[in-house]
Amino acid sequence: MASGSGYFQLPGQGRGFPPGPRSTTSLVSQGSQNPFSDQSPNSISGKFNLSPDPRAWGTTAGVEDDDWLHDPRKGKSIDDLGHIFTARGLANVGCLAILAVGLTALFAGYPLIDYFTRPKSTTLGGYNIGGINATGQVMESSFALIDPDTPQSAYTKQGIQDSGVELQLVFSDEFNKDGRTFYPGDDPFWEAVDLWYWPTNDLEWYDPEQVTTENGHLKITIDQRRNHGMNYISGMISSWNKFCFTGGYIETAVSLPGDPTVSGLWPALWTMGNLGRAGFGASTDGMWPYTYDECDVGTLPNQTQNGLPEAAMNTGIVPEFNYELSWLPGMRLSACTCPGEAHPGPVHRDGSFVSRSAPEIDIIEVQVNVTTRVGEASQSVQFAPFDDNYAWNNASYLHINDYDVSFLNTYQGGILQQTGSVVSEVNQQCYTSKTGCFAVYGFEYKPGLQSDNAYITWVNNGKQSWTFEAGGIGANPRTEISARPIPREPMYVLINLGLSDGFSPIDADLTYPAEMHVDYIRVYQPKDAINYGCDPEGFPTSNYINQYIEAYTNPNLTVRRHVFSSTVPVY
Repeated sequence: MASGSGYFQLPGQGRGFPPGPRSTTSLVSQGSQNPFSDQSPNSISGKFNLSPDPRAWGTTAGVEDDDWLHDPRKGKSIDDLGHIFTARGLANVGCLAILAVGLTALFAGYPLIDYFTRPKSTTLGGYNIGGINATGQVMESSFALIDPDTPQSAYTKQGIQDSGVELQLVFSDEFNKDGRTFYPGDDPFWEAVDLWYWPTNDLEWYDPEQVTTENGHLKITIDQRRNHGMNYISGMISSWNKFCFTGGYIETAVSLPGDPTVSGLWPALWTMGNLGRAGFGASTDGMWPYTYDECDVGTLPNQTQNGLPEAAMNTGIVPEFNYELSWLPGMRLSACTCPGEAHPGPVHRDGSFVSRSAPEIDIIEVQVNVTTRVGEASQSVQFAPFDDNYAWNNASYLHINDYDVSFLNTYQGGILQQTGSVVSEVNQQCYTSKTGCFAVYGFEYKPGLQSDNAYITWVNNGKQSWTFEAGGIGANPRTEISARPIPREPMYVLINLGLSDGFSPIDADLTYPAEMHVDYIRVYQPKDAINYGCDPEGFPTSNYINQYIEAYTNPNLTVRRHVFSSTVPVY
């Protein structure tokens, strides 16, 4: 290449450097000097080649403001020159801490706070949140507490005992949609059982197929057909653990089965405390028909201790049981329950448990008077522990509205129950074999003791029939028991059509099939005393039922020892 071009090439070599060690000889054109090796002040090396020792630089590079940061003589760390607790440092750390806490609260704290503070979802007695049945299907029937088919005129009602009190509708089922079924999970408020109702020696098997809705009413059919070894088949539905109420007025309109002159059928509409499931003996043993909240001899088996009191030993009515007053097994969940033992609560202010039980109040149990051949209904309340001779104070606390229609039942109890019952003549035309009309029945009640002005008032054929005041079952010094309250438990509803010669004689000319029709069920409560649901805050049931769920779902378990380990109560 031309020497004037600024590029060079050694003789005999291609482009670039020759192999071997580099020569220190200048690589510029021949006759020129290497500017990098020239140490004169005006050369490149002279201007920019600095000594390794900065002290030798003099003022060539100048002094910069941050040179002290790099001075090795100042120490091993800049941190040695001060402290970290400066306003800026604290602000930085504080901001980071706030961000960390915020992120933790958002992704960890908020879900926990939401879980523990969110109000507990409740079905208010219904089946499942969202109204699905056991197969995950949305039910076609309404699952609102108040049936949309209920007429607006029925949304309020005057009180039965006190017409100055306005009652508010809290639940209704008009049964207007035809073809409803009541197998487990089919309905939000009702479930039909599949069992033999052995406690009353019934002759029928209860099967869900015998219950449906038709022509705007509930229909339960009893038939003479062999099923599960029984000669008859019928139906029972209940709202157990689905819908319950405490206090208020329950009303129903019913067309009774069969003929009012032919004895045998046992139609019933009734209520029971949610801690006992009818037909499931292990759940009701030691629970029914108690309504009591004391820790004394009244809670014990046979209502005695060491053969006392004497009245409990010899004022019964059954010779086969040596005239002993009670053969009940003792309260399972009495006020005598010790801390740590199974009990659903709540507790009194002194720390003792509130007694819990499964009392019973009947709207109607219908039979035919075999002497007069007239259809009659027993409207009653069952309770325990018992008065001597099963004699409650009906002289002062019984009020019958029409003695031409109603009379005090001569049966007042036995070894398993005491009862307050009045028998009333029902509307003889409101049978399915007659005009098929619907007669109105019901009861209104206020829970508590006489000091609470507690009572039960029944309605027969749309009219007030009789009243039972709590004072009728006050303290009894002869049996050494205290006052028994009108039931405070959440009560569920049952509807069934039975057959038992233990309840009434069965006439040979009783015809099958026979149907009972129910037009509606409605529940009302005073506006200042609304209390519905099967797990109310003051009288919880859910946790206890779930803890002993087998007792409530297996009808083959008949007594509490099959499930519950608790011993008999002591005091």
